[in-house]
Amino acid sequence: MEIRVLKYFVTVAEIGNITKAANSMHLTQPTLSRQLQELEKELGQKLFVRGAKNITLTPEGLVLKKRADEILTLVEKTENEFSSIKDEIAGDIYIGSGETKSIKLVADVMKQLNKTYPKIKFHIVSGDSEDLSEKLEKGLLDFCIFIEPYIPEKYNYVNLGEKDVWGLLLRKDDPLAKKKDINIDDLMDLPILISRQAIKKSFERNAILEWFKDKYEKLNIAGTYNLIYNAAIMTEHKIGYALGLDRLIADTIDSPLTFRPLTPKLEVGISIAWKKNQILSKPAKLFLEVLQNNLKK
Repeated sequence: MEIRVLKYFVTVAEIGNITKAANSMHLTQPTLSRQLQELEKELGQKLFVRGAKNITLTPEGLVLKKRADEILTLVEKTENEFSSIKDEIAGDIYIGSGETKSIKLVADVMKQLNKTYPKIKFHIVSGDSEDLSEKLEKGLLDFCIFIEPYIPEKYNYVNLGEKDVWGLLLRKDDPLAKKKDINIDDLMDLPILISRQAIKKSFERNAILEWFKDKYEKLNIAGTYNLIYNAAIMTEHKIGYALGLDRLIADTIDSPLTFRPLTPKLEVGISIAWKKNQILSKPAKLFLEVLQNNLKK
């Protein structure tokens, strides 16, 4: 299986039309079709459902698309790392992050590095800890910003020294918005939207479940999310009340939403991690050095 053919496959899968994909890659349509047929023969699987005008992926094709994306990303990352071995510091840094205001600390480092090393490029990948941890393990990311609950023991990590506060995202016209903070009893009869990561019972210590104690099982969970922006839209449309972290959705004049912290106060720590025994590229080493120096100030 050649990298070149995987690129052909991914392009066709994303465009959904062989002729248009061939044109975009400056190939003839028969040449591209033959390459795809040979790929299917090599794998012994049908990868596409060919329609009159468009093609779609079979279940086997979807599996290959996921793997091909990972392979091509890793190839590109490897090529960039070797190009950065030259005396000039240039290349790409891939950082995974959950939704947290602590990303501002990383943005400060980016700004510092860009002034001196303009050829360093940063790529931010959003997701929950499980998804990002998988990408970190596969070498698709250099660093991950993890929000409690998480298991940092398997990684090298640096605590960013900040804490995020849990609370309730609700509409400004809701009667509960008149309160300064939200207690457990306030939540018991509400339709709650909550982060899938936050309620995982596989973590040794889960702060949000510990906060609720035995009352968690009595909550009315109306839905779950992994990105707070989507939960905010659901809250705006009165589908539920989103439990999440502070300062992620702007409390502005134009916004119909507001945030109220939980009481007793519930805070979670933030860390940035990388694989143990990982050989970092020059740009990644420099990023980590500047970040650690900033945290000492």
